[in-house]
Amino acid sequence: MLSIKKFIVNPLQENSYVVSDETGDCIFIDPGFYFPEEQDKVKKYISDHDLNPVLIANTHCHFDHIMGVEFLRKEYGIGFSAHPDDSFWVEAAIEQGEMFGFRIESVRMPDSFFGEDEFVEFGNSALRIIHVPGHSPGHVVFYSEADKVLLAGDVIFYGSIGRTDLPGGDYNQLISNINNKLFTLPADVKILCGHGPSTNIGFEKSSNPFLT
Repeated sequence: MLSIKKFIVNPLQENSYVVSDETGDCIFIDPGFYFPEEQDKVKKYISDHDLNPVLIANTHCHFDHIMGVEFLRKEYGIGFSAHPDDSFWVEAAIEQGEMFGFRIESVRMPDSFFGEDEFVEFGNSALRIIHVPGHSPGHVVFYSEADKVLLAGDVIFYGSIGRTDLPGGDYNQLISNINNKLFTLPADVKILCGHGPSTNIGFEKSSNPFLT
């Protein structure tokens, strides 16, 4: 069974997640840790719970979701994985930050890439990768059928959807992918979003004004 800890970090109030299971192995999803106190807080969580970090896995590579990648790479000696279609965002990390008034360090390219219907595996757990472009070309979500949890990044939010006005964004593609790839999941699947509160498939399917 998964244990999921959410950290609300950086000036954009991004949700970073530590996902672990009963073995103690864990992964970081969308680490946006920017300030030293945020980095200290996640380090303490890892230490207090005696966790073994094995991977950084990103839903996408907009700058607010990769601010903590190099910190975690150095701290735990682990790899960073993302979809190849978001590589250009990693290459432009410094420029991305500058666009929004942030000074961030460069981020090295992912150590490995993943694609549709592959799995992120750690401990006794596996999260299925679903490619859901529209917010960004390489956006994926991570789905645990056993735990009925979807780590959705910035594809969908409580009552809203991800922005599509950045390079590589496509509104029609995003709407189509949500309807055809996410709304086919069970209604009681919990959605953990990249910003803001959690929600679920059933609520968004019936109530989201962008999708009803």
